Amino acid sequence: MDSVVATAIDVLNAVRMPLGPGLSTTELANVEHEFGIEFSPDHAQLLSLVTPMGPGWADWRGDPNGIHERLSWPLDGVLYDVEHNAFWPNIWGPRPNDMATALRVGRESMQSVPTLIPLYAHRYVLAAPASEESSVFSVYQTEVIYYGRNIAAYFAAEFLGQPDSKPPIQIDFWSDLAQGRWL
Repeated sequence: MDSVVATAIDVLNAVRMPLGPGLSTTELANVEHEFGIEFSPDHAQLLSLVTPMGPGWADWRGDPNGIHERLSWPLDGVLYDVEHNAFWPNIWGPRPNDMATALRVGRESMQSVPTLIPLYAHRYVLAAPASEESSVFSVYQTEVIYYGRNIAAYFAAEFLGQPDSKPPIQIDFWSDLAQGRWL
């Protein structure tokens, strides 16, 4: 077992987080296929060993509509801020005057942004391809906060109150938002 995943499970056990059985290889493949995602290696390994359960956790065996909503949360939040809060990063080029066009361009531009997968509540981890050192972010519209350099550091920060003091791994677009580049 990878040390990041072992540490992550140790944290979950330390706080007595309810843990269900891990997803089988077939279940993982089915989830990835159904939702058009690919888990990062550490996230996949964690989910193959245990599935954290309870409010806030993504229920990969549960309601697909809930998973779809959680997967679309980061994009929906960015587009909400395009429409309601004048968010427009300069890398998208000049902002169109027409809102429908701005939303279309924003949606198209977001297709090249690394995919985030829900971990817990509105905390997200990078989808594959990602190394085990994949930063975890809190994502609420374009308010993005760095929460840990990997899932173990994130769990320690979230559940044990031990903030991650190591520098974050830079993730295109999401790290820029976390650093306030376009806000």
